[in-house]
Amino acid sequence: MIHPTAIIHPGARLAEGVSVGAYSLIGEHVEIGEGTRIGPHVVIEGHTRIGRDNEIFQFCSIGAQPQDKKYDAEPTRLEIGDRNTIREFCSFNVGTSQDAHVTRVGNDNWVMAYVHVAHDCVVGDNVIFANNATLAGHVQVGDWAILGGFTGVHQFVRVGAHSFCGVGTVLLQDLPPFVTVSGNPAKPHGINSEGLKRRGYSAEAIASIKRAYRTLYRSGLTLAEARAQIDEMARQQPELALFAGFIADSGRGLVR
Repeated sequence: MIHPTAIIHPGARLAEGVSVGAYSLIGEHVEIGEGTRIGPHVVIEGHTRIGRDNEIFQFCSIGAQPQDKKYDAEPTRLEIGDRNTIREFCSFNVGTSQDAHVTRVGNDNWVMAYVHVAHDCVVGDNVIFANNATLAGHVQVGDWAILGGFTGVHQFVRVGAHSFCGVGTVLLQDLPPFVTVSGNPAKPHGINSEGLKRRGYSAEAIASIKRAYRTLYRSGLTLAEARAQIDEMARQQPELALFAGFIADSGRGLVR
């Protein structure tokens, strides 16, 4: 399962069923779970923990030092969950002491070629990154979000669960859950109705999310007024709790 040209540090911990392709390098502080497949010419370094049944394709850089001038070789980490597909030429960096010391990627994510996940990012589960999607440092991406090709996300921005970014989107502010955006800078274009249907949301739940969207984006209310109305709606409609909570916690302001 280990190609003879691969170089694996004696301190690395590889579980049963891990395969490593030709000319790949595995560093001293790397841990890889059962059934994970590492392609050829992959470099995995730093304090990196990878779960089980992942597939990492050729020419990826996993666990390298962050692209942050403040980084001073502190032993920060990268944690990747289970069943992720990471395609060619992706780069995932470890965290920094400026945040939680760790970059985290969850489970069942589909990551296409040339994607960059910078230091201290937190990526949830079932996320799709199309080719060349790029996260700056300290970005949070919620479950089931979809980032179209060449999407760029500014540092400290949050991307809400079930949201959708069209190709070439530039996110400079927080994107609420369920919302579809595109453009540079991003502008809202309704909710991700099709994605919600595929994930089992009822017609009634989708209708209530649409009403909350119209309250935020089409009513002419101030943000404070819209928040108050959405909070009241969420008390009666539990599916809006995610939407209301995200708006209340926004630090960079919302895409509007």
